[in-house]
Amino acid sequence: MSKHGKVLVAMSGGIDSTVTALMLHEQGYEVVGITMKTWDYASAGSSKKETGCCNLDSFNDARAAAVHHGFPHFVLDIRDEFGDFVVNNFVEEYIAGRTPNPCVLCNTHIKWRALMKRADAMDCEFIATGHYGQIRQHDNGRYVISKGLDETKDQSYVLWGIQQDVLARTILPLGQYRKTQIRQMAFDFGYPELAKKAESYEICFVPDNDYRGFLKRKVEGLEERVNGGNFVLADGTIVGHHKGYPFYTVGQRKGLDIALGRPVFVTEIIPETNTVVLGNEDELQKSEMFVSGINMGKYETISEGMEAVTKIRYKDKGALSNLYNENGQVKVNFYESVKGIAPGQSAVFYEGDDVIGGGIIQRHMH
Repeated sequence: MSKHGKVLVAMSGGIDSTVTALMLHEQGYEVVGITMKTWDYASAGSSKKETGCCNLDSFNDARAAAVHHGFPHFVLDIRDEFGDFVVNNFVEEYIAGRTPNPCVLCNTHIKWRALMKRADAMDCEFIATGHYGQIRQHDNGRYVISKGLDETKDQSYVLWGIQQDVLARTILPLGQYRKTQIRQMAFDFGYPELAKKAESYEICFVPDNDYRGFLKRKVEGLEERVNGGNFVLADGTIVGHHKGYPFYTVGQRKGLDIALGRPVFVTEIIPETNTVVLGNEDELQKSEMFVSGINMGKYETISEGMEAVTKIRYKDKGALSNLYNENGQVKVNFYESVKGIAPGQSAVFYEGDDVIGGGIIQRHMH
């Protein structure tokens, strides 16, 4: 028996998850490594070599580390669970005129659930990943995710959807460290190549980050159906034609192929009429939004008007706001208007470094 218990570690073959496994192993946990195969590049119509979390090299790197340190390693094929759910949602969201964040959905509904299922089957008390975040139990008994020590790497924003029963069994060892320290650890553990390995930021199933090409391949006849819609200004003036509303996102400025003599941005997408609304930068500023699909973290409920710093995208600094419950959604009122609220993205509410909860930004109610 190990002195800390048995932990199932999600190993992608990258530096963060490898160091996570080795660190826990060194601390005296009984480690079982697991690498999840989420996506088949061959089926994505991509000619390029697989990148990110799903290539053979990653599996071999993860397995080599496990073998070298004497703990078991498995490859888990979750392509079916992943494919339908995450990819279909991604496509549906764009078709609904929103900008999805598939990594949040995958973490919450696929990866963590797949890990829990296997952890139970293997009698592992805990699961661990290489995310930069921290988890603790609050005085009120609830489990709270808070930001990782390294603000530049913090991933609490993509973990807001993980539910209490899962958080109770999750360990995030990297939350206490800076990325530079993790690189040094990889080096010290004898993995100098890993310490230099570049990170992948693209969506695993969208080759070359070309989501427009991906949508066209997935939805038959999409281009013909949506091509030629109207670009309009806020007052309804038609100023040109576009390639189809799913191919644009709120806040976009580049690639609009329209010359109005001044910089313009996409301010709204109206799928019902295949309309893309353009405006200048200050028309991107909004002072309120509605968020649904709420998962609560630190507190069981949101108290009326509670103050929170709300982040509307991964690299957002966050903005001061008040939160209100409204018809099963949360209404967020910002103290000062924020730029580029994109429906479909995650909104995460913070109190200091702690995640109060989060949800999905809805198309704004007028």
